Amino acid sequence: MDQIMAGDGGFPLETWFWEMPICTRWWTTATVVMSGLVQCKLLTPFQLFYSYRAVFQKSQYWRLVTTFLYFGPFSIDLLFHVYFLQRYARLLEESSGRSPAYFSWLLVYAMTSLLLLSPFVSMPFLGHPLSSTLVYIWSRRNPDTLMSFLGLVVFRGPYLPWVLMGVSFVLHGTVPRDEIMGVVVGHIWYFFNDVYPPLHGGSRPLDPPMWWRRLFEGRPREEETANGMNNELAAAAAEVAPPEVR
Repeated sequence: MDQIMAGDGGFPLETWFWEMPICTRWWTTATVVMSGLVQCKLLTPFQLFYSYRAVFQKSQYWRLVTTFLYFGPFSIDLLFHVYFLQRYARLLEESSGRSPAYFSWLLVYAMTSLLLLSPFVSMPFLGHPLSSTLVYIWSRRNPDTLMSFLGLVVFRGPYLPWVLMGVSFVLHGTVPRDEIMGVVVGHIWYFFNDVYPPLHGGSRPLDPPMWWRRLFEGRPREEETANGMNNELAAAAAEVAPPEVR
C-alpha cells in the first residue's frame, strides 16, 4: 500500500496532475473528458468538429474549442497524443514563467491561426496540429537536446517534428497535413519571438498585450507603479529645468 501512495500522502497520478501548470492541466483534462463523453455516447464526433457553416451560420460556437479537444476514442493512439500534448505543453508553459499569460496567448495565437487554415486543408479536428505546433516550438528552442526513437535512432531536438512526420507517413501512407500545419504556425511564432527581437531592438510583436496580461496578473504592483511615476516626474523636471550658468 505504501508503494501506491506518493511520499506526500497522495496518489502518484494525483501528484502528477497537480504539478502540471494550469493551462496544460486543464487542456489535458478536457481532452480526456471529451474522449470519455464520446466513448459513453453522451456526445458524438459530429458535434465537436470545426465547420465554418456550423459555427457562423448555425451559431454552434462551442466547435471553436471542441475541435482542439477531441483526439479520438480511447486507444493507444489517444494515449500517444495525450502524452505529447501534456509533455511539450508543460515544458513550454514552465519555461514561459510563473504567469500563464504568455503560454495562454500562444494557445490563442495557434488556435486562431489553425482555424483560419482549416478550410484550406479540409481538416475538421485541430487538436493534433495544435500539439504539433507546441512540439515544433519546443524543438527549435532546445537545439542541443538529444532524443531517441525506439532506442534505435538518436537525433537532436530540432529534428523531432520531421521524425514524427516520417513516422506518420509510414504508418498512414499519406502526407501528414496536420504536422505540416503545426510546423508552419509554430515557425511563425518561433521566428517573431526568438529570431526577430534581437534583429529589431528587442521588438516582440507576438507578445501578449497588456490587457491580456492583466487578466492573469492583475494590476501592476504598487512599488512598480510608484517607480514609474517617479521616473516620469524626474524626466519632466529635467525638461523644464533652466540651463546651468557657467
